Amino acid sequence: MFAVLKTGGKQYKVQAGDVLRVEKLAANAGDKVQFNEILMVGGDTVTVGAPLVKGAAVQAEVIDQIKGEKVIHYVKRRRKHSSQRTKGHRQHLTLVRVTEVLASGAEKSGVAAATGTADARRAAHEAPAAKAAAKPKRAAKAAKAEE
Repeated sequence: MFAVLKTGGKQYKVQAGDVLRVEKLAANAGDKVQFNEILMVGGDTVTVGAPLVKGAAVQAEVIDQIKGEKVIHYVKRRRKHSSQRTKGHRQHLTLVRVTEVLASGAEKSGVAAATGTADARRAAHEAPAAKAAAKPKRAAKAAKAEE
């Protein structure tokens, strides 16, 4: 059985036993994670989602947090008195081993959903926004109390 999953803005065709390098996930080595954005499940019968397959999931075990190969970005402007610039980048990646492809019953598995670092940052930014939304109410109550 195989599945097509989406994580980190990319799509991967996986089956049990595959080792993947995906965008960094908020998990440590040895943790079990579950990918819930499944676009297609195949095997004896093929199920294509619209856009996702309900109840399907891919479970994986985090092997390690690694860095990708170095990418060099070089800019040179021609002519006299021009400039040059070199930049390097190494993408943070998570190495995962797919343990199981579930066609249904993903909600009852009890494995934590895989969230990327972008999701973790978004959640961290949303929490202060909720606190800031609560402050005007307190300020209004304080202003009313002064009157």
